[in-house]
Amino acid sequence: MIYPAITGWFYFMPALAASQPWRFLSTALLHGSLIHLGLNMWALWVLGNTLEPLLGRWRFIALTALSALGGSTAIYWLAAPTTPAWITGTVGASGAIFGLFAAVFIIQRRFGRDTSTIVGLLVINVLISVLGTNISWQGHLGGLLTGLVVAAIYAWAPRERRGAVGAWGTVIVAVVLVALAATRMLLV
Repeated sequence: MIYPAITGWFYFMPALAASQPWRFLSTALLHGSLIHLGLNMWALWVLGNTLEPLLGRWRFIALTALSALGGSTAIYWLAAPTTPAWITGTVGASGAIFGLFAAVFIIQRRFGRDTSTIVGLLVINVLISVLGTNISWQGHLGGLLTGLVVAAIYAWAPRERRGAVGAWGTVIVAVVLVALAATRMLLV
């Protein structure tokens, strides 16, 4: 907000994705307003306090980063080059936040806990995503789906091989997301 040109250098825009791939992740560090920043940081704090102790620092960071990447990848795939969405910039950590929502759901299901609260939160946020203006439902969807996959890998890894399965699963998800982005680049 102090130096608006920074947003122009780092937001995600499908038209710039091939030539400036850092935007797939840098967009998660930007926000459109103080309210946007505040809501995302509050959600990160609440979800992080729940998930980081369960997953550990590195798996939590990987889940968050991959969910952000998944959000941008979904935006890239769902924007058509002939529409305004192709040249519209997006900002925010909401894809990552949706991935964390998904992880809370998966982990609660894995351990037989009540999921009604997280499902209620997801329903409210999905409705806001679809009905709100200037909200990237595509980024939210991509983050949610990525978070579901990564959390499932972490939650259902066999206890005796949890570290290796989690590490390899994280790498495989990252490779798949990069491959999806690269494939889209070739198709445009």
